[in-house]
Amino acid sequence: MSKDISQQDLAKIEQDFAKYPSARVLQRAVMTNGINASSQNMDSQIAMDPTFSVEVATGEVSNQKQSGRCWMFAALNTMRHPFQKEFKVNGFELSQNYTFFWDKFEKANFFYENVIETSDLPLGDRKVDFLLTTPQQDGGQWDMLVALVQKYGLVPKSVMPETFSATKSAQLNKNLNLKLRRDAVELRRLMDEQTPREQVESRKNTFLSEVYRMLAYALGNPPKTFDFEYRDTDKKYHRDAQLTPQSFFEKYIGWNLEDYVSVINAPTENKPFNQVYNVELLGNVVGGREVRHLNLEIEELKRLTIAQLEAGETVWFGSDVGQSSDRQAGIMDTEIYKPDELFDVDLHMTKGDRLDYAESLMTHAMVITGVDLVEGQPTRWKVENSWGDKVGHKGYFVMSDSWFEEFTYQVVINKKFLTADQKDIYENSEAHVLAPWDPMGALAE
Repeated sequence: MSKDISQQDLAKIEQDFAKYPSARVLQRAVMTNGINASSQNMDSQIAMDPTFSVEVATGEVSNQKQSGRCWMFAALNTMRHPFQKEFKVNGFELSQNYTFFWDKFEKANFFYENVIETSDLPLGDRKVDFLLTTPQQDGGQWDMLVALVQKYGLVPKSVMPETFSATKSAQLNKNLNLKLRRDAVELRRLMDEQTPREQVESRKNTFLSEVYRMLAYALGNPPKTFDFEYRDTDKKYHRDAQLTPQSFFEKYIGWNLEDYVSVINAPTENKPFNQVYNVELLGNVVGGREVRHLNLEIEELKRLTIAQLEAGETVWFGSDVGQSSDRQAGIMDTEIYKPDELFDVDLHMTKGDRLDYAESLMTHAMVITGVDLVEGQPTRWKVENSWGDKVGHKGYFVMSDSWFEEFTYQVVINKKFLTADQKDIYENSEAHVLAPWDPMGALAE
């Protein structure tokens, strides 16, 4: 039976506070400066010196502005890094607006198909509620980006530049989600009336045509062919005419995307290590690449990341960027704030407990571009963010090794760096299907 807080209980609690050493001094400090400033640990700033023994040259950072496209920015940044080096181009970016358009379009179809597939479930069912809560959003995961590139290719940013709705996506998302929910009403009704499936598909295609129009107005029309012009660092002019997005990707990026796989660290009871997982209802391109995670110990994620950096290649990673971080200083460190010491309360949770009890999950994707090794062991990591050059060290952040351990959940690794056993597990094991609301289904924004 529930028990309320009695007046005696409250009086005792108030007396305990009044007797606490330095309570009034600490109260004034926190009320005036806030929790983070009052518990800030200056030793962290000293330890997070932006110097690294292994570092991949990457150039200027990009800026996703007021949109949740970090997963796209991070992925396209990993691809532009070798492009800039090979073709001697500075300041080059791939078009995030191009992938944004096709992601929105494909997510609409993904939503419609799932509405149809779950139409036998009642409103209020948890799975139906999950779909309707957020029909689509800006966020995503690595495998979702791969699915887009494999189907639509890529284009330079100069060919499909940013628009208002690409950089400030709230209005587009509001109107697009309104349309998708409205269409869900009709699709569920048609299915309930046992309408022939070809008629349902015809109606869905009409909806997709309308979605395309909304996206074209807001983001522009994706190019089918284009000319690519640039001047390299030797001042030499180049022009490549009548490229398609697919031929541009093949010629100028040239990655075999099947080689790059998602490796996660989810130390929860329902996800044993050295097994493969996917997440129900997670994706964007129907029939495209599915999200597939190999769950490994955190030390393996670090080993694989270092191996890829030492080979001269940057690493896409997903983490909970809001935890123990200072955006302006560009520091992510478990020691940067000491709220437990300030309040004299135990705030410690294990990584697994944070996942299980909704305290943490992947929220943001960035790129690891360097690491500082001392006697072979990492102490801190260099991170390329996509928040522009006004934060951190001209847009770059420093991540402590302890922060990597606690708040990094996913890295994307070329399969050649996996052990033979890890590669076999990833390629040949049947994936365990996680619930749609599992934290490993979180979308980076």
